[in-house]
Amino acid sequence: MVTLDKILQSQGFGSRKECRALIAGGYVMVGGLPATEHDRAYETAGLEFTVDGEDWLYREKLYLALNKPVDIECSRKPSYHPSVLTLFPDQFMARDLQPVGRLDHDTTGLLLLSDDGAFIHAQSSPKRHVPKVYRATTARPVSAELVAALKAGVQLHDEPAPLAALYCEALGENRLEIVLEQGKYHQVKRMLAAAGNHCEALTRVAIGGLRLDELDLAPGDWMYLEERHLALLAPA
Repeated sequence: MVTLDKILQSQGFGSRKECRALIAGGYVMVGGLPATEHDRAYETAGLEFTVDGEDWLYREKLYLALNKPVDIECSRKPSYHPSVLTLFPDQFMARDLQPVGRLDHDTTGLLLLSDDGAFIHAQSSPKRHVPKVYRATTARPVSAELVAALKAGVQLHDEPAPLAALYCEALGENRLEIVLEQGKYHQVKRMLAAAGNHCEALTRVAIGGLRLDELDLAPGDWMYLEERHLALLAPA
């Protein structure tokens, strides 16, 4: 059991003092009924509440999927484009929501975010070997030689050994799908350049078994990930 003011604070609605003011002001309802006692305790599991007319479900931790649009930076302090965090409610910023890894500002597609530090660390670890699937549009035609080179491995100037795709196939004259597990900096773009082509557009379509096309998210849309989704992120 947790008191209402602590519940609101944990969900990103401000300091204990600010949460108590919301409660005293009549802005909070629990289970469809007005809640005006800040020290009343509730079971948090499955708790539904309303703050200033907006419905919320208590979540101990946030696990989110976003279809990242173009020209958005995966940073709390962006340099040239809006932060990805501007796409979420202000309460999530107060909970220290962070991207799990990064996509370049001009790369679109599936991005995970969380306020669970252990989850972020685990998902970002190169030891997990979770495949990530990308689709790239190339400046020059996708040849059989290009696909073969990406599968065999290409040498990047700052890597001790060649990096190879787990899988790669042409999807059209200037499009290909490539599956990686390393997650190096600008890896797809640099591998294409090293293989003699150039990436003009890039989107991430899957992480492990979690596929963007099955989440039904338009660019800029996001959703909560439930246990069934999180299970799809396990290593193969």
